[in-house]
Amino acid sequence: MTKIAQAAHRDRHYWLLKSEPGTFSFDDLWNSTGRKTHWDGVRNFQARNYMRDEMKKGDLAFFYHSGAEPGIVGIVEITSEGYPDHTAVDPKDPHYDPKTKNGESQWSMVDLHAIERFPRVIPLSELRGKPELEGMPLLQKGSRLSVQKVGAAEWNAVIALTKQTSG
Repeated sequence: MTKIAQAAHRDRHYWLLKSEPGTFSFDDLWNSTGRKTHWDGVRNFQARNYMRDEMKKGDLAFFYHSGAEPGIVGIVEITSEGYPDHTAVDPKDPHYDPKTKNGESQWSMVDLHAIERFPRVIPLSELRGKPELEGMPLLQKGSRLSVQKVGAAEWNAVIALTKQTSG
């Protein structure tokens, strides 16, 4: 385990970023130039507000694969404050928002850097079995946001799971 997979720090916020691996996977990020990209295409106002108003450079996030075999696969660092999502104003981009007015994006994105791949996927079923995670937004019925807050205690509990060999 690298030095990143450690207990939460009080001066940092923690997040969970969800993506379908067929759309954009942790491997895609890991294999990108410098293991960096921007987190674009978020089209939910609450998730946008998190990125625009609360997410800060230096925050950490779990990267979560949704879909057939959901689970947490690694850690990314947020490397920029939120800024306008340019994909929303580009008609050729799959994340284009036809409601865009005057060429100005109402959506936000952040830059991120993959810093740790877990030795194993921490599956959703294992997360659900941990009482210390029962308040985690990911585990709430109907929670579909692609950007979610993670509390310090929840962060620590997931980090502890990464150090176990199996669920």
